[in-house]
Amino acid sequence: MSEQNKSAGEQFIETLMQQLDPSSERYKILATARQFKSSWISLGEELQRVRRELMFTEWGYESFEDYCRHEIRIRKQTADKLTHAFGFLERHAPDVLRQPKAQPLPDYRSVDFLRRATEDGGFPPEELDALRNAVLTEHRPLPTVRDRFNNVVRNREQPNETLLRQLQAALSAARRLENALAPFPEERETIGAELSSLTGDLERQLAELQDEPTPDAATDQSEDVASQN
Repeated sequence: MSEQNKSAGEQFIETLMQQLDPSSERYKILATARQFKSSWISLGEELQRVRRELMFTEWGYESFEDYCRHEIRIRKQTADKLTHAFGFLERHAPDVLRQPKAQPLPDYRSVDFLRRATEDGGFPPEELDALRNAVLTEHRPLPTVRDRFNNVVRNREQPNETLLRQLQAALSAARRLENALAPFPEERETIGAELSSLTGDLERQLAELQDEPTPDAATDQSEDVASQN
């Protein structure tokens, strides 16, 4: 691929890789991110390690979110879907992880949808089997999966309005605190990463409760490394 056809994200990653030892963990993870489109499972596994072992701190990042956004060039919500989807396959469908690399992969966002449906425990068994088949065998993309199974979600339960309001209030308070700390760099440096992580978690919980796509669900393919080829 010529330089002019590469995305800004790809060019950034390749420039950074040129500055690193090819045998280093940091280099290997960046190489995996560059191949995200064909190897999201590998990236999910690596990001799981980076978060669990706090490897990002060794590379000068205060939080996992900062590392993902500024080095891997994906949002934390996308990283969460990747790591959760990999973890789900590891526990419930290890055969997918062992299949030849030439085989097509299920959509990681669809796998995350299946994960939430499985862990929730409220899906009728026949619907859960159909969902599993659609995701892991038929490799249906997330929009198709959502269109087919959202009625099951809506019929199973309505969003808890009290919890919904509580999450909205908590998210508003967290955002106000972020804005209020702007004039105080020392305090922001101390709790900024934790506050940013909290805001992201509240946004994710709110999106899941409302049964709507998380903020990046519609743009994963346009913003992430995989879709910038």
